[in-house]
Amino acid sequence: MKDPIKQFKVIGYLEGMSFLLLLGLAMPLKYGLGMDMAVTIVGSAHGALFVLYIAAIFYMMVRVRWSLFTALLAFIASIVPFGPFIFDAKVLKQQETTA
Repeated sequence: MKDPIKQFKVIGYLEGMSFLLLLGLAMPLKYGLGMDMAVTIVGSAHGALFVLYIAAIFYMMVRVRWSLFTALLAFIASIVPFGPFIFDAKVLKQQETTA
């Protein structure tokens, strides 16, 4: 997979899913059932994927020449539940069709 937009989509999907798992599964397990390990495991995976997502934003700024505005939208998407999926649908799909 050499297309940088497709690579970013995969990273965004993984980061978005890890965030949803953290919020929707791991945190309820921790606070509802006292299973602290759920947040430890899912939180660590999400943290690594978040760092990868941020690095991918910088890569896209260089490789695809994203504007600062697009990069900022991608960053905001990373901190909002379902954000990476919305960013994919609104911004990345448009870039794929124009590329």
